[in-house]
Amino acid sequence: MNILEGNGRGEARIKYLDADFEVIVPGTHVVCAVTGQRIPLEELRYWSVARQEAYVDAAVAFEAEKRAGTLPLSAK
Repeated sequence: MNILEGNGRGEARIKYLDADFEVIVPGTHVVCAVTGQRIPLEELRYWSVARQEAYVDAAVAFEAEKRAGTLPLSAK
């Protein structure tokens, strides 16, 4: 860890787990992988364990899943 990491005021580094996450480097927020918006850690609800990415809301998380090709093409 360098001198600028871990001060808790910038972007956090997170390990995304199933139904939880682990803070690797403390910070106040993470950045949405799709929109680039800052997400305060207390508001973080959507992420991908497989891609280790955070998303600002459910609609953006759904869009990320579509882009990744992890959703079925159509419901029958």
